[in-house]
Amino acid sequence: MQRSDAITTRAMHARAHVDGWPINVATPGEAVQAVMQRAKTPGPFTLFTLNLDHLVKLRHDDGFRAAYASADLITADGAPVAGLARRQDASFKRTTGADLVAPLCKAAARVSCPVFFFGSSPAVLAKSARALARHCDDELDVAGTLAPGADFDPTGPEADAALDEIRASGARLCFIALGAPKQELFAAYAVAKGVPCGFMCIGAGLDFIAGAQHRAPQAWQRFGMEWAWRLAGDPRRLAMRYARCARVLCDIVLRAPWRQVRTSRHPPASA
Repeated sequence: MQRSDAITTRAMHARAHVDGWPINVATPGEAVQAVMQRAKTPGPFTLFTLNLDHLVKLRHDDGFRAAYASADLITADGAPVAGLARRQDASFKRTTGADLVAPLCKAAARVSCPVFFFGSSPAVLAKSARALARHCDDELDVAGTLAPGADFDPTGPEADAALDEIRASGARLCFIALGAPKQELFAAYAVAKGVPCGFMCIGAGLDFIAGAQHRAPQAWQRFGMEWAWRLAGDPRRLAMRYARCARVLCDIVLRAPWRQVRTSRHPPASA
């Protein structure tokens, strides 16, 4: 399935569009501010971080498209997506889920906003929760943690049980560390169920904090080469994924503008 040229989402006041998808949060600081503002209200909301792998999935996965169509806050994750967004608004900076965990927890601790950690493994959850509590001077209110099973269905009975636990905990922010598309599907399902919480999709964010995975050095991140670091560490798993990402990026940067030029020169005949 190719993308739609007119995609309607809950994300309001888009600052940029990449492959037709809106991005309405430009920087990490804006993301923290927007999340904490939403957390003051009683309703549910979501934060997704758009990257090339997501754009690949969005072209073929109807469920993932529906989840993104329900998103409230969308950031530009990954150097290519941030660069494309910056062509439309110079203020854009790369804003990943992993980069938001610590500052969001710090902001939540300042206003006694309870948080919940969901995903990864019990060991990672325990270690990252302790590390984040120390980062917040032991003022972080961790309402609960939960690691789902290996075959977790983000819209199945285990998801319902998890949402019951998150709801009962009183958490206002839930960090979901499942990876795409499960985390976005679960977040959208939670909103559809009316769980009064903000659901932040953070990928490997907790694994980085716990030391279960090692992130690329800052210099690699700064020059947009984190993908190369990850590819070198796990080529068998990532080579095909990044090849698909490269094809989509080529289509966005080269083929899509050419299609627009051809369409403008040769508009379809009127019915």
